[in-house]
Amino acid sequence: MIAAAGVAAAALICLDPGHGTPPAIGQQTEPIGPGSHVLKIKDGGGAHGEAAVALAIAKRARGLLLARGYRVAMTRTGPTIRLGNGDGNIARAKFCNRRHAALMIRIHADGSPDRTLHGVSTLVPAWHRGWTDDIYRPSLRAGRAVQKAAVAATGAFDRGIVRRSDLTGFNWADVPAVLVETGFLSNPNDARLLHTGPYQQRVARGLANGAAAFVGLPRA
Repeated sequence: MIAAAGVAAAALICLDPGHGTPPAIGQQTEPIGPGSHVLKIKDGGGAHGEAAVALAIAKRARGLLLARGYRVAMTRTGPTIRLGNGDGNIARAKFCNRRHAALMIRIHADGSPDRTLHGVSTLVPAWHRGWTDDIYRPSLRAGRAVQKAAVAATGAFDRGIVRRSDLTGFNWADVPAVLVETGFLSNPNDARLLHTGPYQQRVARGLANGAAAFVGLPRA
């Protein structure tokens, strides 16, 4: 039996800060799932300021995970994604697939015309034969762990788990994958918090705690 430290050293967490795609590339389309004729744009750009917030949280989460002994890979470490292979959500999923990640955490922030909406939710793949049937159950388990930990770390309103069949980054993933909506940038209070370092650190701690709970290691 591998010691806990050995498991931590062996486990790789793949962090995918959302957006950061040049608009000319983001408006290009790609198949929503393997073999599908349904096309979806690569990146609509997200809520105002979302790409920067997602990256800041991802960098903080990377630091926490590395301190615990995990290996970490990030789909982007700067303002613009530069993966090649189309630079869309297929490329993001394949980046994590190639590294045999124990978990892919996609980091986003929400937006809505209803400025009263607030809180944290975690999206997981819906079951789809040939696309997500192999990762559905572990992704759901990971989503529940990450959502619980993110709410505990931030005190944010718990918006729960949402199953999604229309996300390219899920449908092309071969590793457990979740997407955390860390708050609503359209909500004045959420937006204020998400732009502050201390709150970003709390979100990052929640993501790290959730990842550790899913992989099966005691939280630091």
